Amino acid sequence: MATSPNTESSFNRRNFVKLVGGTSALAALSSTNLNAALFAGPSPSSAAETAVTEFYKSLSDAQKSKICFGFNNKLRDRISANWMITDIEIGSDFYTKSQRKMIDQVVRGLTSEDGYSRLQKQMEDDNGGLEQYSVAVFGTPGEKEFEFELTGRHLTLRADGNSVEKAAFGGPIVYGHGEEEDVKKNLYYDQTKQTNEVFKSLDADQAARALVAKKPSETAVQIQGDNAAFPGIAVSDLKDDQQQLVLQSLKVLLAPYREEDRAEVMQIVAESGGVEKLHMAFYQEGDLESDKVWDIWRVEGPAFVWHFRGAPHVHAYINIGHRKHA
Repeated sequence: MATSPNTESSFNRRNFVKLVGGTSALAALSSTNLNAALFAGPSPSSAAETAVTEFYKSLSDAQKSKICFGFNNKLRDRISANWMITDIEIGSDFYTKSQRKMIDQVVRGLTSEDGYSRLQKQMEDDNGGLEQYSVAVFGTPGEKEFEFELTGRHLTLRADGNSVEKAAFGGPIVYGHGEEEDVKKNLYYDQTKQTNEVFKSLDADQAARALVAKKPSETAVQIQGDNAAFPGIAVSDLKDDQQQLVLQSLKVLLAPYREEDRAEVMQIVAESGGVEKLHMAFYQEGDLESDKVWDIWRVEGPAFVWHFRGAPHVHAYINIGHRKHA
């Protein structure tokens, strides 16, 4: 199993600061306590993964036959904004009350306090709560490489203890919210507001490069590598104050997730050339209320894709570092 280094031997703090744009980058993410977790990342002993192992050990052979798979099963690579990875709902009699509590503990371990609260409301609004979602376990938690996956309407979450090397979140994840009556009431409208602060800061020439007419497929989040041509404007072409707005946007995007995953994301960004290698694109298609607050946008770089579709409601697909998905 691949594990994150806990020393600075292969990737030291000085290089990290340099690649993400100097001390200002760390300052922009200071609330994540990035220094403490930078080289740790998630591990088999992280809170979510500990709960996964406890959950796995509690399963009977009959339960394992329905929701457990080999680590390399192709089901683990699928991504969608609305699917059940198994046909057994968490709230069904298939699981004990104790097991349902363990699943909730996994979700708590994967999220920040705000992220957990936001996720609870999203699941309740969109599908009646966590009980209506499904889970699967790949591999052998506590012994070998493994991954826990939670799926359902507008959600895919993973916990893998860093079994998937250099893949933040254990692979592609999905979030969303079905609110359509008032875009400002969507649980993730704050992300659109923040990214649009970047757009508002652009001069006419920069805005012309950042604005794209037609949106790409929301599931087109394959990692492209160093030689790809990315849509929108390069962060390297922005002024220092504009780059600070990009960093603030990354902070807002990452805020719902646990500290270990936030740190791993930024380490992957750093190792793939830094924040300056990212591009930001805003799409004219899907401009709700025709207010030029762009509801569909994308942040992309050599090892980073964050695609946000806010029209008619939110579907967001994230893939950072993971080079394979179905």
